[in-house]
Amino acid sequence: MATRSEPVAAARVRAVRFGPGRRRPALLFGAALGLLLVALVLGVGLGSVAVAPADTIAILARRLLGAPILQTWPASTETIVLDLRLPRVLAAMTVGLGLAVAGATFQGLLRNPLADPYVLGTASGAALGAAIAVLIPVRVLVLEFGLLHGLAFAGALLSIAVVYRLSRTATLAPLTSLLLTGYAVGSLLAAGLAMAMYLSGANLRQIFAFLLGGFEGASWIRVAVALPMIVGGSLAIGLRARVLNGLLLGEETAAHLGVDVRRERAILIALASLVTAAAVAIAGLIGFVGLVVPHVVRLAVGPNARLVLPLSALLGASLMVGADIVARLLGEVPVGVVTAVIGAPFFLFVLRSARSGYEL
Repeated sequence: MATRSEPVAAARVRAVRFGPGRRRPALLFGAALGLLLVALVLGVGLGSVAVAPADTIAILARRLLGAPILQTWPASTETIVLDLRLPRVLAAMTVGLGLAVAGATFQGLLRNPLADPYVLGTASGAALGAAIAVLIPVRVLVLEFGLLHGLAFAGALLSIAVVYRLSRTATLAPLTSLLLTGYAVGSLLAAGLAMAMYLSGANLRQIFAFLLGGFEGASWIRVAVALPMIVGGSLAIGLRARVLNGLLLGEETAAHLGVDVRRERAILIALASLVTAAAVAIAGLIGFVGLVVPHVVRLAVGPNARLVLPLSALLGASLMVGADIVARLLGEVPVGVVTAVIGAPFFLFVLRSARSGYEL
């Protein structure tokens, strides 16, 4: 027998599903793709040795697409573009994409506009793992990944596993329990990080470099290892956009729509955490991208995850490349500092300029 709440639930589902008209998202997707291409060309061309945009495009088209273009540039320019800058730009794109998608996932899953990829203790776990690696007098290098990267990746995943396991034993509401457990575990791990930093001595700079993030060590091998996890996890999240839309309406409504709330919540947390851990392993802790990008996208297209996730991926990749360009031009300052300095004022401007209230 139908209940009085069913028409309301159906109306809310339609609002989430369709959102704004079709033309506006199409224009936004086109603009986001164009911005990403511009970021790619500028990211490869700008640096201590500038490469003209025409030469950058020609080199990329000739070597990557097999275009029949006559070589009019020196071999050293091609080496700079393909061996030094292109892997770094692709690493920045991959990390930006992953953090933005993970941020959008956690914001929707937790129905909390303040959630970011590190909300459940991922950052603290990764940082503590990296700090422990610095303290261990052993140096291991596998596929250009050292002990620091490996323990950071493991620490991020382990922290999420502990948070999720502990939250299931609490008597509070599932989302409240998850957030509070994440805060408690993150605080405990942060205390461990502080102790590790205190004991690190001359290695403190290496820990700070990881905490502030950057792409100085990017290479083709690192991109090849991290890209399948980040892009694959992001695509898997995108395939669950309908589930995320249902969870945005509340657990009872999602269950009424046929969503296995407990199972899907666990899957989405696992996927978003995997993406975040892989991004942290190759770039360190770079904040603000996973928070600001999903907000801006939702203000533009509404809460529909089928639009929010891919647009967040494109804009997150562009923003990260832009931040890395600025970091390089300023003399290799930490990228995390740039994202905060650029992102915070822009985000405040967007919020003040919003015509209507924002909510998930």
